[in-house]
Amino acid sequence: MKRIITVLASMLCFCIASQAKLALSSICSDGMVLQQKTEAVIWGTSDAGAQITVIPSWNGKSYRGKADAEGNWKIKVETPAGSYKAYSISVKGGGSSARINDVLVGEVWFASGQSNMEMPMRGFFNCPVENAQEYICAPAATEKIRMFTVPIRQTYDLQTEVDAQWKGAQPETIPEMSATAFFFAHEMNEMLDVPVGIVSCARGGARVESWLPKEILENYPDEDLSREAIEAMTEYTRPYMAYNGMLHPVKGYTVKGFIWYQGCSNVGKHEQFVDRMSTLVSHWRECWGDTDAQLPFYMVEIAPYRYKPATAVSYASLLRLAQHEAAQTIPNCGIVVTNDLVDSFEMDNIHPMRKLEVGQRLARLALNRNYGFHTVACDSPEAVRCYRLPAGNELGVELTQTPNGLSRWMEIEGLEVAGSEGIFYPVTYAYFEWETRVLRVRSEFVHDPCEVRYGWGDFNPGNLKNAEGLPVSPFWLKMDK
Repeated sequence: MKRIITVLASMLCFCIASQAKLALSSICSDGMVLQQKTEAVIWGTSDAGAQITVIPSWNGKSYRGKADAEGNWKIKVETPAGSYKAYSISVKGGGSSARINDVLVGEVWFASGQSNMEMPMRGFFNCPVENAQEYICAPAATEKIRMFTVPIRQTYDLQTEVDAQWKGAQPETIPEMSATAFFFAHEMNEMLDVPVGIVSCARGGARVESWLPKEILENYPDEDLSREAIEAMTEYTRPYMAYNGMLHPVKGYTVKGFIWYQGCSNVGKHEQFVDRMSTLVSHWRECWGDTDAQLPFYMVEIAPYRYKPATAVSYASLLRLAQHEAAQTIPNCGIVVTNDLVDSFEMDNIHPMRKLEVGQRLARLALNRNYGFHTVACDSPEAVRCYRLPAGNELGVELTQTPNGLSRWMEIEGLEVAGSEGIFYPVTYAYFEWETRVLRVRSEFVHDPCEVRYGWGDFNPGNLKNAEGLPVSPFWLKMDK
């Protein structure tokens, strides 16, 4: 009898353990948003070798898979067109079952970078978000915008799970949502009229190297990956640890693309930036199973800020140039300019308050390039060439993305010319010619202009835009010989 009782107790424990084995990833949970009209991934854990069945309510089909030797499973399900209808998903396997409720289908984007992406709608201390209260006080929009915010965590070992949940936009939740990502999602929802989900995975102060795996960083001779060296670093700049603790647990969640606001912590390392950003984008796309660069990657130019100590060379300007070069080099990539989105009193604030325009500009890149809204202007003018005009005391600057000209030709801030002595003076005359499509510039203080620059410096905001309202990208050009 005692033996029978022992066997029965063991069997009962086994059954209970088996029933407890099936688990879903925290990102595959109530309130989740799935990418529409694709094969979206659902994943979790169970007994090793367990047969798993996923049944979404929108079509009632069964999608089957098998847990691997470690008990991990991942199954793709076909998703319908986006709508505000709430669905459910049933999951069975390993003698147990689970259910995901309040599932929406729409557009999903992954938001990452450092503090200007992390910055919540409530702002940081002494760093508000302009217009935030207008959106916080708006009626709840839990069916329109949802966000999964990965908590800040840095680890030496790869993690597989995070403690987070999907939250819909309402007065109680919006204050903690990434401001840039929220404004991006709001603009997208307004235009597309489907739910927009954001996976927010940002860490203040993170370098590009923070978001790359250790095995890639081992190829960089300037990265000391010893435990002693890493412990001696400022915590938020440490290599590969944000990747391990934050990105790895959510990588592969089906998204439409990436938005990225980062760069301040790489100022001074501009010579390495293009290569490492290219590596990051390539690796992330691999993590998402994107071998053909189909997932767009949209970046934000670092805003004007007075870095300390001051240097004769503007390393921030050189990093901005590297950002633009990366955007042009990386397939299916783009960048939005922020040179006009700061006020003079924000000179020493690395978190400028105008996140609304940043989010909108990112959204308009996506709307134009990925959703067919080709009349939505999204690309800032870039200066590509300058040369001496016949008048002798004027330079002509060729600009891209100016089909309807520029927004002004007087009181231009941030535009300077220099003569052969190399001393720059503010431009006192500027005019964009209809016939030649060239910006004519001169300064009463320079009689032999040889160089022209705009927005050049750690903190040198500008106000020159094209007629569509997109700011001219900072530049420094020397006259053609």
